[in-house]
Amino acid sequence: MLERYELEAFLTLAEELHFGRTAERLGVSTGRISQTVKKLERRVGTPLFARTSRSVHLTPVGQRLYEDLLPAYRQLRTALERATDAGRGFHGVLRAGFATPWGGDLLTTAADTLLARYPGCEITVREVPLDGGFGPLRDGTLDVQFAAFPVREPDLTTGPVVVAEDRVLLLPAAHPLAGRESLGLEDLAGLALIAPEGASPAYWRDHHYPRRTPSGAPVGRGPVAATWQEVLSHVSAGRGVAPGAALGARYHPRPGIAYVPLRDAAPVEYGLVWPTAADCALLRAFVETVGTAGP
Repeated sequence: MLERYELEAFLTLAEELHFGRTAERLGVSTGRISQTVKKLERRVGTPLFARTSRSVHLTPVGQRLYEDLLPAYRQLRTALERATDAGRGFHGVLRAGFATPWGGDLLTTAADTLLARYPGCEITVREVPLDGGFGPLRDGTLDVQFAAFPVREPDLTTGPVVVAEDRVLLLPAAHPLAGRESLGLEDLAGLALIAPEGASPAYWRDHHYPRRTPSGAPVGRGPVAATWQEVLSHVSAGRGVAPGAALGARYHPRPGIAYVPLRDAAPVEYGLVWPTAADCALLRAFVETVGTAGP
């Protein structure tokens, strides 16, 4: 196996065909180049260069070796350059946001994992309001956000689905529907949904907080909530009901709230969203790490 300096010395001399210029390019002495080439020729068992007092030329064996080694060397150099570039990306700052506690757990776990591997970087994780939409990504407050899909924004990139949870309806424990084993979307008719407003896109709100049942019956609106704590407080007080993910029963168990499955509703899907123009090595590593963390 060739050492790296032997490989570089041979390839450079094959290009320059001059010991002095080769030594200058590699930053070593002419004698070092000569010794390295002689050592390589002894290993191969035949001359690789034909030398005279006026010129240096590749022998047929040397020419063949040059043609065989050059593509592999270029591939190796490219791989090292890519690794170096990626490594430089781990010295940056990444700001991640979440609106649900399970999202916060995932992001924190991923951040701790990356910080242990790359202590030179800085990753912060913070909660964002439900009604903030994707404003924090656009104003530079966040670099990446754990969000409920769908996200159809031309300037944002969405990663794969990280968490998919059955959809449930949060009801006051004393509500007539709270004792059911499950509910259907038609049961939303006449109920008052507690929903965020603010900067959330209309298509996103309509997906998670429909204004009509599948048959067209109107679904009412209850109080506006900006955080999950506000949602829980409104439901406990009997001011309305709220659709959510089944994970909520684990994270927010409350005597005054019943979590009833919505049997015919699509699962709630969550994943990461980030500005398309903000792609970097640290962001890609974070997205990959979150994807393997699991709920």
